[in-house]
Amino acid sequence: MARELTEVGVVGLGTMGAGIAEVLARAGLAVTAVDVDDAAVARGRGHVDHSTGRAVARGRLAPEDRDAIVERIRFGTSLEDLAHAELVIEAVPERMELKRAIFSALDGICPPDTILATNTSSLSVTEIAVASGRPRKVIGMHFFNPAPVMKLVEVVRTVVTEPSVVEDVEALAARLGKVDVTIGDRAGFIANALLFGYLNHAVSMYEDRYATREDIDAAMTLGCGLPMGPLALMDLIGIDTAYEVLDTMYEQSRNRLHAPSPVIRQMVTAGLLGRKTGRGFYTYAGRDSAEVVPDALTPAPGGVAEGARPVQRVGVVGSGTTATGIVEVLAQGGYQVVAVRTPDEVRASLDDLADVDLVVEAVAGDLGTTQALFADLGEICKPGAVLATTASSLPVIACARASGRPADVVGLHVPDPVPGTRLVEVVSTIATAPDVAATAHAVALQAGKHPVSCTDRAGFIVHALLFPYLNDAVRMLEAHYATADDIDAAMKLGCGYPMGPFELLDVVGLDVALAVQRELYTEFREPGLAPAPLLGHLVTAGYLGRTTGRGFRDSARP
Repeated sequence: MARELTEVGVVGLGTMGAGIAEVLARAGLAVTAVDVDDAAVARGRGHVDHSTGRAVARGRLAPEDRDAIVERIRFGTSLEDLAHAELVIEAVPERMELKRAIFSALDGICPPDTILATNTSSLSVTEIAVASGRPRKVIGMHFFNPAPVMKLVEVVRTVVTEPSVVEDVEALAARLGKVDVTIGDRAGFIANALLFGYLNHAVSMYEDRYATREDIDAAMTLGCGLPMGPLALMDLIGIDTAYEVLDTMYEQSRNRLHAPSPVIRQMVTAGLLGRKTGRGFYTYAGRDSAEVVPDALTPAPGGVAEGARPVQRVGVVGSGTTATGIVEVLAQGGYQVVAVRTPDEVRASLDDLADVDLVVEAVAGDLGTTQALFADLGEICKPGAVLATTASSLPVIACARASGRPADVVGLHVPDPVPGTRLVEVVSTIATAPDVAATAHAVALQAGKHPVSCTDRAGFIVHALLFPYLNDAVRMLEAHYATADDIDAAMKLGCGYPMGPFELLDVVGLDVALAVQRELYTEFREPGLAPAPLLGHLVTAGYLGRTTGRGFRDSARP
């Protein structure tokens, strides 16, 4: 049976440590909070006062409850103050030598049955544990920032952690009102291992100048419903922190996708650490400010649509949900829309399509079918008409070449459901004329969408960032590191994602995910992009997700 802890300690009173102290005090525990000197303690006390004061102002905490919380926290500057703690949580900066020194010192101060927990987000809990004389009493207890708000705690056991210690910490997490996922000691644990691989990929995309910072962030917030874009999130986390996490992950995994993108180290060296310094991928109004201000890289409003060709009549070819949605959105945008249900009807509709200014292909066909359609459109449509494909998995340049007029062809990828999604990826090939890309932007804007620019390569922005993250989650499950439920909980509660990766895979379709991942692997030849074998096995077995009633979960399950 788990112990009911009453006296706990926190070492390190930065934003995270102060937040943890507040969470513990809110749960009625007596907290001793220490940091290196009076100035650091004053900053920690200030964090607690600000957080609880804001909760009172928002009506989420009564003034008398706020006073009681603050009174439960005793502040100090000596580890000796923790001599009677039943549990101590370390929350100092992510430096192994510092954490090991603290654990060694605590071992000589605290009673033998005191649990020593580290809030590390990426370092080896085992390596920290062996610095103490009680590795069986050491455990990871990874909170997420801001600790008073975020519901997730990753409980990290080592190979020597006593089961009773795990039980005590799990009980404490429940008492704190947190959801815990208990896992083994691996770099990044669940949330950071999946999150930072995705963030690093986004940074590489920016570093390669494949897309602007604004377009990458807009693509992931609007296209996937994420609370923040990856580059804005990097600035919030801190570029130096991200580098340390990625470097640790790479040291353990040797997965090249975890090797920090070179620009990350360059930014750390230059002191461009994100919000904390006032400049990272974006520029801010000041140190620790969340207000983004224009800088030399900020695009001019409406500039992407300058020089667009005039468009009044639009033809849409296709009969599925994507085509139907595009017809609806364009009509609401004030365009005259000519709908052609199938490619076979294109020549029969010669007169209707001959004078359109733009044709949007939304046929769910293979490359051969789509190329044949574009060959017909190249002959039928008037000179200067823009030809667009909504294909998400076919090379736009292949359609362009088949048309016989490649300068007029552009990709116009609209995620489903079209009426409810604001994002449009405008995909230019090496042959797309600038005014054609501008036309695609102008049409998207008039239709109430947010267009982003990228070039013609596998996955564009959204799929190239989303599906490797999903594939990494499948690999994590395949390795028996965590359950699908725990992985989903970690990403929703720890990162604020609207759906966990396995929930999303079952909705998207495992066959679709496998096809996209194979396409990415074929184009980039990166070993880390190879589809997880488990994904292929499930597809072979016919477990495709909701469409078949079974994927990673049985769809009949509540």
